[in-house]
Amino acid sequence: MSYNESARTALYEHHTGLSTIFSELEAQEKRKPELAEQPAELTVTLLPFQREGLHWLIAQEASKYKGGMLADEMGMGKTIQTIALLLSEPRGKPNLVVVPTVAIMQWRSEIESNTAGKLKTTIYHGASRVEDPKKLKQFDVIITSYNVLESVYRKEHAGFRRTDGVYKARSALHAIHYHRVILDEAHNIKDRQSNTAKAAFALETDRRLCLSGTPLQNRIGELYSLIRFLRIEPFCNYFCKKCDCSSLDWMFSDKRTCDRCGHKPVQHANWFNTELLKPIQNAPTAVEREAGMRKMRSILKHILLRRTKVERADDLGLPPRIVDIRRDRFNEEEEDLYQSIYSDSARRFSSYVAAGVVLNNYANIFTLITRMRQMADHPDLVLRRHGATENDTTLVCKICDDEAQEAIRAKCHHVFCRLCVKEYVEGYDAEDTQEPLECPVCHVPLVIDLTAPALEVDEDTVKKGSIINRINMANWRSSTKIEALVEELYKLRSDRQTIKSIVFSQFTSMLDLVEWRLKRAGFETVKLQGNMTPMQRDNSIKYFMQTASVEVFLVSLKAGGVALNLCEASQVFLLDPWWNPSVEWQSGDRVHRIGQHRPVRITRLVIEDSIESRIIELQDKKANMIRATIEQDDSAMNKLTPGDLEFLFTVC
Repeated sequence: MSYNESARTALYEHHTGLSTIFSELEAQEKRKPELAEQPAELTVTLLPFQREGLHWLIAQEASKYKGGMLADEMGMGKTIQTIALLLSEPRGKPNLVVVPTVAIMQWRSEIESNTAGKLKTTIYHGASRVEDPKKLKQFDVIITSYNVLESVYRKEHAGFRRTDGVYKARSALHAIHYHRVILDEAHNIKDRQSNTAKAAFALETDRRLCLSGTPLQNRIGELYSLIRFLRIEPFCNYFCKKCDCSSLDWMFSDKRTCDRCGHKPVQHANWFNTELLKPIQNAPTAVEREAGMRKMRSILKHILLRRTKVERADDLGLPPRIVDIRRDRFNEEEEDLYQSIYSDSARRFSSYVAAGVVLNNYANIFTLITRMRQMADHPDLVLRRHGATENDTTLVCKICDDEAQEAIRAKCHHVFCRLCVKEYVEGYDAEDTQEPLECPVCHVPLVIDLTAPALEVDEDTVKKGSIINRINMANWRSSTKIEALVEELYKLRSDRQTIKSIVFSQFTSMLDLVEWRLKRAGFETVKLQGNMTPMQRDNSIKYFMQTASVEVFLVSLKAGGVALNLCEASQVFLLDPWWNPSVEWQSGDRVHRIGQHRPVRITRLVIEDSIESRIIELQDKKANMIRATIEQDDSAMNKLTPGDLEFLFTVC
């Protein structure tokens, strides 16, 4: 019997309709592109492919799916296509738009400027937000953030603690039945077990739409959360192998028997896992894995629309985009410091390999790799990490030893940057070990809600904890990478015009050092980081865009890698390679998007013969996985393995 066949046979016996699902999908023709009429109240003219997208969105909502995923490549106008949908018939309200915090003000601005005030909009964010569901229903569009959505859901279901007990508060967002719910950057719910995903699943609406240029980032299983939110049956459902019981949710209140049929959890299977995820990831033969991929594509072609800039180059008329890798080498002092850290790290890693406990020491290995990445930026990021600040209230990430961006706290009370710990959690592959993922600090099992609201800290306190205040800058020495950036920026200077650049880094202390160096080199800069309010972020973006003398925008990749429109800039510099290639794609496309008229150059600064050059090679594996699934490329599916970790520690 072939892989997973016994589970299928048991399910088919009591759920006969499942046996014909894929033959019906194959027989169903993919919707042909047609041009929709432009809504009369839309003040911007849609491009032909955007009118095709609008027609697809309208048709999807009218179909049995009641929605779908718009997965156009970043910078192709998913927002304006969605606004056109909001203006199309049948018109209904309220519509809820859930976005990353950084995009709240941009969404409101786009709606107001492109609909001539025809859509009444409110922002559900901050202390002054409207809490009365009856009043919220009067708006055409309600804009909120993922953090707020998760927070109100958690307070309604788990409650919040006060000195005299635990209290629960009704969620105004979940008290409304919506005409339509739209998730922008929908990959924010990719972890099906997170509170953010559960908060999105709990929303009641007639129509559902996911927007994401990168709906798949790390693993095939991430697609389940989007399918679950869209309620694409039967893939989102659980089925009993012993009877005809089926349900959208995992219904085991006592953790022993099904609330509906009384059978045990082991007798229930999720259809997405059974037919798609397990065959693709675990099937013993290439034939069975390829069959799983064909099935995945058979459903995606009916619920997902993906266009790329290359495919629609004639419609877009975008200027060329050039991606360069500038490769530099350490100076002698940096080389000695790096080799010292590398030798110690490689020795410790080799001991784990020899003992066969690589994955059991994932936390230690992850820390070693992070330190080498920081050393490639500037030695001070590693050498000055201890005694981070004299003020104990400053939040410092225990992974990057930097000022924590969107700080969240684990159950063991250690604080991390949200994106650092996400990277840490998502990079762990537990298939080869029964050991749970452990805290990288105290090594107890890691329990953390990756979507919890950010911990609050006074902005002045954060500034006092800057690396600049921990170093005697009178004797400070720059680094090879910072000087490479300064050299590139000097090349861009012109007497005729101001060429604006965006500089991305994962490490805010690196941005602090870059800012200090650039100001002394005569550059005016603006900085965007994770401790800013939506209004502060919006004002910083506007100042960069509207002030001719500002040449450089320093952006924390954790705070501004998505949902920004920065077409005033035409140059992007990525200071440190990121594990997830889609994050870098997102950051580069902040400037290469509709509205850009200048050639765009994206420069990745890499130190040769360091861990950075290896990370770039490993990125290709995830890029192949994304293309194989979303863009229907037949490249091999790969994920990082202990062998890949060993590659990072191999001498060039």
